[in-house]
Amino acid sequence: MPEPSGTRPFSQYEWMLSLRYLRARRKEGFISVIAGFSFLGIMLGVATLIIVMAVMNGFRAELLDKILGLNGHLLVQPLEKPLTDWDEVAARISKAQGVRLAAPIVEGQALASSPFNAGGVLVRGIRLKDMEGLPSIVNNIKQGSLGGFDEGQGVAIGRRLADQLSLRAGDNITLVAPRGAVTPMGTTPRIKVYKIAAVFEIGMSEYDSAMVFMPLKEAQAYFNRAGDVTAIEVYTDNPDRVDVYRKAVQEAAQRPIFIIDWRQRNATFFNALQVERNVMFLILTLIVLVAALNIVSGLIMLVKDKGQDIAILRTMGATQGAIMRVFLITGAAIGVVGTIVGFLLGVVVCLNIESIRRFLSWLTNTELFSPELYFLSHLPARMDTGETVAVVLMALILSLLATLYPSWRAARLDPVEALRYE
Repeated sequence: MPEPSGTRPFSQYEWMLSLRYLRARRKEGFISVIAGFSFLGIMLGVATLIIVMAVMNGFRAELLDKILGLNGHLLVQPLEKPLTDWDEVAARISKAQGVRLAAPIVEGQALASSPFNAGGVLVRGIRLKDMEGLPSIVNNIKQGSLGGFDEGQGVAIGRRLADQLSLRAGDNITLVAPRGAVTPMGTTPRIKVYKIAAVFEIGMSEYDSAMVFMPLKEAQAYFNRAGDVTAIEVYTDNPDRVDVYRKAVQEAAQRPIFIIDWRQRNATFFNALQVERNVMFLILTLIVLVAALNIVSGLIMLVKDKGQDIAILRTMGATQGAIMRVFLITGAAIGVVGTIVGFLLGVVVCLNIESIRRFLSWLTNTELFSPELYFLSHLPARMDTGETVAVVLMALILSLLATLYPSWRAARLDPVEALRYE
């Protein structure tokens, strides 16, 4: 016998009826199939959202770490006159608020060649003490060492470049710069052979295949920049606060300079990532929405099928609220369980994403995550607690909203009409 209307919500018999309706009989098999698809849709939608958001977060974080680990957060360039006072300016900037390192550099393009191959490279002249302040390089030396880098004419090259040229630490590499000595016949290319002191692997193919580090003094001589530098790379304590540090760097320079931060230098790249991330979130949210609509259709069919049962319950004293709660529990159970299972599936996949990628690559005998295309050597995944909670809450809210209309229809069912022709 149903409890009277004054009892607490979600009573025992309401739970019993709801769970009973979830276990459809043979003649209600189609309704059970719809409920199953709703469950799978919400589970896969939540899991896919969590996985894709984690991978895109990891992708952005890894790229940001690689890019800012090699390039400065602020790039200081000269105005009005060359940076002939680079040593003093760098010393003053390094003492500014939030500045971790100020590294004078000389940059230029060249052709790197060996007896086996050749390719274009970006040559960067830098002091050894400044290079030692870049963990992305000094912690990833695969061959040779940087000992005596400033004294000799040795260079450090990326692992992919070394493989491309079939060279190792200790071998010689030939660098050809388009702007060399000026003669009566014009400017001749500068060709010079250097010993490879070290081979590094940052993990970003764009840098590992095209970067050559050279002692600063040697780079100044090689690119005809005696006495000045191209720019000063400034590394701060927090890349996201470059706007705060910009003014301090401007004041510390004590000369006309032009400052570009890392967001301006990589604006197109990171904006494209953000747009792609937002679009993927919107598209995958539609999966959860479609699954929630399946709950609506499944519950409406269940209400129509259980019209006689509802009428009998109403005549026995069940209130409209009790009937509504029965179908709320039935629909919400699908959404809640689907969301929880989807969350667990998403977490498991995120924690093992690289192992799964390797297995799928082995199974299909294809390269699923090409380093040349995606710049990174492995598939990253970084779950954000706030985003994950937002995905779970969104799925729960959509699931609960999907149960309101069918439950309201069940509660509004007229017992007299339902039993008239029985």
